[in-house]
Amino acid sequence: MNQYETVFILTPVLSDVQMKETVAKFKKLLTDKGAEILNEEQWGLKKLAYNIQKKSSGFYCLLEFKGDPSLVEKLETGFRRDEKVIRYITVRLDKYAAAYAEKRRNKLSKKEEA
Repeated sequence: MNQYETVFILTPVLSDVQMKETVAKFKKLLTDKGAEILNEEQWGLKKLAYNIQKKSSGFYCLLEFKGDPSLVEKLETGFRRDEKVIRYITVRLDKYAAAYAEKRRNKLSKKEEA
């Protein structure tokens, strides 16, 4: 199983509840297909570098997971079908990126505990 990281941007017209439901939908899609979710971060509403579909901001979300390569194709098909998602990118993490991501997760968890 490979380790992946996906970042997707949701349209800014969603309410907080709708945004969380959409993220939960994609997490469920991953777990139903046998992926192990390692980390989830919601970065909130951020300004975009350039307009996408006439929108200047969006909700950024990050999901880090382990799964089969075929799973990424199903996830990205889900992103394309959902009109709430305006951009997405999924990358496979090599051993160095995975180590960095783990250090980053540990650092964030220590901040949350304090």
